[in-house]
Amino acid sequence: MIELPRHFAERMKISLGDGYRDFEISLGAVPPVSVRLNPEKWNGAVPAERVPWCSLGYYLSERPLFTADPWFHGGAYYVQEPASMFLEHAFRSLKLPSRALVLDLCGAPGGKTTHLLSLLRPGDLLVSNEVIRNRAAILVENCVKWGFPNMVVTNNDPADFGKVKELFDLIITDAPCSGEGLFRKDAASLREWSPENAALCAARQKRILAEAWKCLKPGGTLIYSTCTWNPEENEKNMEWLVTESEAVSVELKPEPAWNIHTLRYRNITGYQFLPHKAPGEGFFLAVVRKPGMPGPTSFPGLPLKQLLPVRKSAAASFAHWIQPGLPWTFLARGNEIFLFPEPWLPALSLFEKQLRILQPGTTVATAVNDQFNPHPALAHSLFLKRDAFPCVMPELADAIRFLHREGIPAGQAGKGWVLVTYRDVPLGWLKNLEHRTNNYFPPDRRIRMAIKDVPIPWHERF
Repeated sequence: MIELPRHFAERMKISLGDGYRDFEISLGAVPPVSVRLNPEKWNGAVPAERVPWCSLGYYLSERPLFTADPWFHGGAYYVQEPASMFLEHAFRSLKLPSRALVLDLCGAPGGKTTHLLSLLRPGDLLVSNEVIRNRAAILVENCVKWGFPNMVVTNNDPADFGKVKELFDLIITDAPCSGEGLFRKDAASLREWSPENAALCAARQKRILAEAWKCLKPGGTLIYSTCTWNPEENEKNMEWLVTESEAVSVELKPEPAWNIHTLRYRNITGYQFLPHKAPGEGFFLAVVRKPGMPGPTSFPGLPLKQLLPVRKSAAASFAHWIQPGLPWTFLARGNEIFLFPEPWLPALSLFEKQLRILQPGTTVATAVNDQFNPHPALAHSLFLKRDAFPCVMPELADAIRFLHREGIPAGQAGKGWVLVTYRDVPLGWLKNLEHRTNNYFPPDRRIRMAIKDVPIPWHERF
């Protein structure tokens, strides 16, 4: 059993009463392992026990070596804590307008962003933001692997979004917090916890909420969540928002069998996960709506200045790599070519002026001299035209060698670019030369762990 900070334990004893002992014991237990499947890539069997509040979430009986699974690297699933998948239940209770504009304000590492991409319609656009640059790079990586092009990844302070005014139909704010709900999984959260740190977190969350509220449309919805049980960071922060902005609390209807605690505080209804009740870590979620009637979204019609339309003559070199008949356009920035939903170009021009854009849509190609090479992100794209390239389908050992960035045989493929897949999930590119193959898997994503005996992936054991 872990030793809990005194102030935290005293507060939870008051909050839980007779349930505190079971709560304390649960924090010493092994945490559950769960994954959320990518509905557009998953083609295998599924585990037996589903996370009840998430249509694609499943519990695993043990924690496998995810690093040694090609499907993990190919974006066929995301390893995610089960309680945080409750976002889906909240999302499905909302009614979004057609062509919704959605913001995930604190997006890294990408659990909620990739979940939203699976839930949104193809005509919607998701902006996912992370203020810390190295965490934003991880967010880009996870979005790229998920394969959806109707997204933009940005690297901005929440205050920068306050400047774009009332623009978004839905905002998800999974705020940085004191991390009480992660005590049994994350030793750093336990070491760093203090009443003073929790108070600092609550103050920072108020600032984030204030900026988020500025760019939420009238009639729009804000979903707020944390991985803590601290009332100052949860229901009291939401009560503050209601008082300051006349936000209206939205009630959800979780199934009683899920054992999610419905928390009522003044004008706020929130939902709290406790590990001795629901199989997951600590989590809090509340939903509020902005008063008013939503109007049509309008953009100033600014011309694009950094991301420029690609000439048709140049696009002919790579347009056949993409499935035809889709409402997408090609944009260039430096030597990179992106695929982006054409109806959202006016929004992109506004974001380009106000925000630091890291990833607009899907990167398709890189210009090298007078040629275009397929970008690593294209291999993961759901709109890749598979038959535009020869394909090699290595067995598990060779797939892991490829992910180590080693050379592997190209089989009967002819010279040129070759798509590498494992059990129909694309991983990346080889270039087949006359006497060897060059591995174009991204160096910063390669497997660095030495894996002597490659275990059979968990999803192949059913």
